[in-house]
Amino acid sequence: MSLHPRAADFRDEAERRYGLDADVHEFDAEETKTAALAAERVGCEVAQIASSLVFDADGGLVVAITSGANRVSEARLAAHAGVDGVSMAAPERIREEVGWSIGGVPPLCHEADLPTVFDPTLLEYTTVWGACGTPASMFPVDPDVLRDLADAAVVDVTE
Repeated sequence: MSLHPRAADFRDEAERRYGLDADVHEFDAEETKTAALAAERVGCEVAQIASSLVFDADGGLVVAITSGANRVSEARLAAHAGVDGVSMAAPERIREEVGWSIGGVPPLCHEADLPTVFDPTLLEYTTVWGACGTPASMFPVDPDVLRDLADAAVVDVTE
């Protein structure tokens, strides 16, 4: 079975940029609609789902790679970014500037070099799962490797 074109794009770009051999797993989209469903499908804890969320921080974009068990505190993220406020970025802007669509934004391989924060609770695991460019594709990765490749600052910006 061949990969969805966007998942294949992610796999190829991860290899090209980082030398990462992303083991892409694809599922039925309904099976991975939420972090809880995705965790159930891959056989891990919800906390091992590395959700990549893109926020508008006073006009600039910032990525938060957050455990599926946690919720980003916009106030804490704004304080970390040194801005007055943050909000979820518009889907069209994410697609245009980051290069991926919401629901499938991977933690790596963005079209823009964006400041990224990394949820420290992800580091409690030997493996976490990130999106591969579609809502129905995921890859396992060591969280330390992911943090390093994403050039992410380990900052607790969760509620």
